[in-house]
Amino acid sequence: MAKKNTPEVKNEQKVVTKYDRKMEARKQQKIKDARQEKITKTLAAAVVILLAASIIISAGISIISKSSALKGTYIKIGDKELTKLEYDYFYNSAVNNYLAAYSSILPYMGLDTSTDFAKQQYTDQLTWKDMFDEMTVEQIKQTKAMADDAVKNGFEYDVVADYESFNTNLEASASSAGISVGAYYKQYFGKYATVSNMEPFIKENLLAGAYYEKLLTDNAPSQEEIKAYYEENKQSYDKVDYRSFTFTADLDAEADEDAVNKAMDELKAKAEAMMKARRDGEDFETLCLENASEDAKANYEDAENEYSLSEGRTYAGIPSVMAQWLYEDGRKEGDITVLADEAGHQYYVVEFISKYYDEADDANISSTMASQRVTEYAAALVENYEVTDVKGDLKYLTVPPVQETGEDDN
Repeated sequence: MAKKNTPEVKNEQKVVTKYDRKMEARKQQKIKDARQEKITKTLAAAVVILLAASIIISAGISIISKSSALKGTYIKIGDKELTKLEYDYFYNSAVNNYLAAYSSILPYMGLDTSTDFAKQQYTDQLTWKDMFDEMTVEQIKQTKAMADDAVKNGFEYDVVADYESFNTNLEASASSAGISVGAYYKQYFGKYATVSNMEPFIKENLLAGAYYEKLLTDNAPSQEEIKAYYEENKQSYDKVDYRSFTFTADLDAEADEDAVNKAMDELKAKAEAMMKARRDGEDFETLCLENASEDAKANYEDAENEYSLSEGRTYAGIPSVMAQWLYEDGRKEGDITVLADEAGHQYYVVEFISKYYDEADDANISSTMASQRVTEYAAALVENYEVTDVKGDLKYLTVPPVQETGEDDN
C-alpha cells in the first residue's frame, strides 16, 4: 500500500506583542460600537414611531372626548338631551353650592374635598359622587320644568341685566382668585367650559329662577290665610320671655346610680329653696348670684345686664323640659317652677314673664306658605321629566331605595 503524502504543516507561533493586543482591542471595540450604534438607531426609530403614534392617539382621544362632551347626548331629562358639557355645568354648580353651604361641617360629614368623591362612601351603597349626581339630576329636572312652564305661560323676562350682573360677579371672583375669567369658568363649571358655551345654560337657569320668584309672588297668601296658618302653628311662631337658673350636679364619670340620686336630691332642695325665696320677694338675679359657682358669679355681677333673662326665644331654641312648661296654655306672668333634667343631671328654676306673637313674622309665614305651594306645583311638573341615563354613568339610578320595615315585620 502506497504511503499517502501529506503536506507538512509547520506549527510556527507568532509572538503577540503589547502593540498587537492594543490594536486588536481597538478593532473589537469598533465592532462593538458599530453594533451598539445600529441597535440604538433601531430603538430610537421605534421610539419615535411609538411616540408619534401616542401623540396622534392622545390627540384623537382628546378631540373625541371634547367632541363627545360638546355634542354627544350624555343624559336625557324628559325630551331634553343634555351634553356632558351641560351636565357638568349643573353638576359643578350643585357641588360648589353644597360645599359652600356646609364648609364648616364637612369634616364631620366624612367628606374630604381633596379626594375623589367617587372613592368616598356616602352610604353603604352610594358614594359622594353618586349623591352629587342625584342632587344634580333633581336640579336639572326642576330647572327644565320651570323654564318650560315659563315659556308655556308666556312669562316675559329680560335676562340681559341679570346675565351681565352674573358675569360681573364672576369676574370679581376670578380676580380675587388671581386667575383669568376663562380659567375660572373651567374651574367652576368643567374643563370644557367657556364664557360662550356656558351662556345658554346660565341664561336658562336665570329664567327658571325668575319664573320661580314670580310663582312665589303669585302664590302669596292673604292676611286671613296668614292668620289661620299662625293659629294652627302657634308653637312655632310664639316667642317667650323668661328668667332661669340652672343647678348642675358635679359628678364623676364613674358615678353610680346612688351617687347620682343623692346629687339630684341635693340639687332639688337648693332649687326649691331658691324658688321659695323668689316667691317671698327676693330679686331673681341676686338669688342667681348667691347660688352660682365661683366660676359663674361674674355673669351675675354686671348690673347693666340681667344674665338670667331670656327674651324673644322660640320653642325650638329652649331646652325641651323648659319649653313644654313655658308654652302651656294659661301660663301667666310671675309663674315660677322647678324642673328636673334627669339626663343632664340638672335642675332648672324657671320664671315665666310673657308669651307673644311678633307680627314681623307675618312675612316669614307668608314666605313659608308661598314656598309650600310652589314646591307642590313644581313637583307636579317634574313628574313628567323622566331620566334616561344614556351613558350609564349614574349609579344611583341602579340602587334600589331603602325599604323601611316595622319591628313586627318577619
